[in-house]
Amino acid sequence: MPATTEAATDYTLNELMCVLAAREIEDGDVVFVGIGLPNLACNLARATHAPNMTLIYESGAVGAVPERVPPSIGDPALVTGSLMVASMADIFQSFLQNGKIQVGFLGGAQVDKRGNINTTAVGPYQAPKVRLPGSGGACEIAIHARRVIIVAKLDKRAFPDTVDFITSPGKRVAKIITNMGILEPDASGEMALTALYPGVAFEQVQENVGWKLKRKSALLPVAPPRAREIELLRTQLDPNRLHIK
Repeated sequence: MPATTEAATDYTLNELMCVLAAREIEDGDVVFVGIGLPNLACNLARATHAPNMTLIYESGAVGAVPERVPPSIGDPALVTGSLMVASMADIFQSFLQNGKIQVGFLGGAQVDKRGNINTTAVGPYQAPKVRLPGSGGACEIAIHARRVIIVAKLDKRAFPDTVDFITSPGKRVAKIITNMGILEPDASGEMALTALYPGVAFEQVQENVGWKLKRKSALLPVAPPRAREIELLRTQLDPNRLHIK
């Protein structure tokens, strides 16, 4: 079997999540992304099957090709080799609101059974237990990106039945890639389990979400990372293991 297709036998859950997120990107996609695993996934997609994808960052970089893993959205590495650097207003008006974004990656403190995201407050809005950073551009991405992908680790507090505050509506959430399996909206719009990772039981996933989880009758197989994908992550894309450790 060619080296490019043989499966990896040693990988972390973060690496698996990154690889699965990368596979959601098609060649030629324009992707609105932040920092962390989604950003790493985009760079992996470009290095493997989607060389013509275009990255857009909220800070204004369009078509960036970072030479290193950026630690923040304002890092100078994000403008490396970029096609243009625009104002935030131009990014949102000319690209996002104009329907130019195929994929948007989002995350949040809470995600509920309908994919709604909370980045505003935990607890009552007027007297919250925790005041969160707020929307930023997340609500715009959730509304205007054609497909929204969430990459997050399952936890009952982070995946309640209903979020405390809907910062970003979940109507365009196409997939939630977690550390145990994959959730996708069913015909009613409720997030259901469609794929389970090797060695994980359905009961483990159920224990980590706050609603009675539905499951697809025939769960989809999850193809393991390829050896080449793991090699790229460890030696070129994230050699200091900032995100894949």
